[in-house]
Amino acid sequence: MVLSRFLLYLRSPALGEVDTMETQTLYQLDLDMFLSAGAGVVALLLGIFLTGRLKFLSRLCIPTPVTGGILLSLLTLGLYAIAKVEVSFDPTLKDLCMMIFFTSVGYQSNLKEVKRGGKPLAVLVLLVSVLIVMQNLLSTGISASMGLGPLTGMAMGSIPMCGGHGTAGGFSSLLESMGVESAASLSMAAATFGLVAGSLLGGPLAERLIRTRGLAQENPSPADIASSMDSTEASPHAREKMESSEQKEFRRLSAAIFQLLLAMAAGSLLSKALALTGVTFPTYFGSLIAAAIIRNICEGVPGAPSPDMDKITLVGNVCLSLFLGMAMSSLKLWELAALALPLTVILLSQVVLIALFGYFVAFPLLGKDYDAALLVSGLAGFGLGATPNAMANMSAVCNKYRYAVKPFIIVPLVGAMFVDIINTTVITIFLNIL
Repeated sequence: MVLSRFLLYLRSPALGEVDTMETQTLYQLDLDMFLSAGAGVVALLLGIFLTGRLKFLSRLCIPTPVTGGILLSLLTLGLYAIAKVEVSFDPTLKDLCMMIFFTSVGYQSNLKEVKRGGKPLAVLVLLVSVLIVMQNLLSTGISASMGLGPLTGMAMGSIPMCGGHGTAGGFSSLLESMGVESAASLSMAAATFGLVAGSLLGGPLAERLIRTRGLAQENPSPADIASSMDSTEASPHAREKMESSEQKEFRRLSAAIFQLLLAMAAGSLLSKALALTGVTFPTYFGSLIAAAIIRNICEGVPGAPSPDMDKITLVGNVCLSLFLGMAMSSLKLWELAALALPLTVILLSQVVLIALFGYFVAFPLLGKDYDAALLVSGLAGFGLGATPNAMANMSAVCNKYRYAVKPFIIVPLVGAMFVDIINTTVITIFLNIL
């Protein structure tokens, strides 16, 4: 009785009571931006707690805010199903965190690093571009054939597959404004499925390629492992020992935040200019491009201050964690009930697509060697999930056979510099055509 009175007090006066088909009252519980941010933090802390105790979560590279956020969204599902209370979250701070994260992604686009990858890098970028187009064609085609419309299919295409939870959250509001009411729940559910599927598929796919073609022997020698340990780091900065003073660290962190804000300001102007074209772009696109331009101008002009990528990446990752916590907590899982069959069909089709694409298309074009098999396992990782999944897949294969330097250079470059930009561009084209 006390709980029901408290919920009745908190429900939105504007929305009031909604009569359901069962003639029961549905109450609206609105959380302001601080409560919404607090829910995101709770999801993050809960995910950290569970990941530290359930080893399969870390083995599958499931992000901690995703784990905790799903549990909170199950709680809101229970409130909806049992107490007839619909919890609504304020998106203000969530959208800000999303913008900061994608701006940090733009800063990671360093054209000088492209030369390190050579021809395999160019081939993999081309393959990823083709895969993204195929993922969207597959999802929109199946969705349209099942009577849901192609825009609903976009929520289960490359947005959650190659894009992961970050891109899913970034585009869900745009899809909902275009009429896809359950876009957030669909895309986040698909992204979570993709993380698990990408981790489960990449290793076995590379294993079959290596074993059937005799590309390597099992049980690498200690010399093989020692000679290749440095290649597992995506950036040499990750190996530096941080011995600076607190004051220096404060200045570095402040400079990184200021650089992100300046890029976001420039991106806002760029987004306004892009809006004049009549083409629909995601809200973060201008900031992502502006940050990439600033980074490469700084790298190309002698004497220009270089962005502090360690701190920019740190701030971006913190914002991504908080964004995912808030986004996953605010999922309306009850909206998935009517779309369970199409969601299952499309996601399973995406897994089959990337397995066939990696085995019969990517592997031959990448050289049919051991490096190519590793790159295929990486492609399955970020083609269905995220770059950490790709790195985990390749590391698992290398632990069984032997390490290789080039794949550990190429995959982080593709994941950090190209996937989001290519994916955003292709998605934007699809949305404007559809």
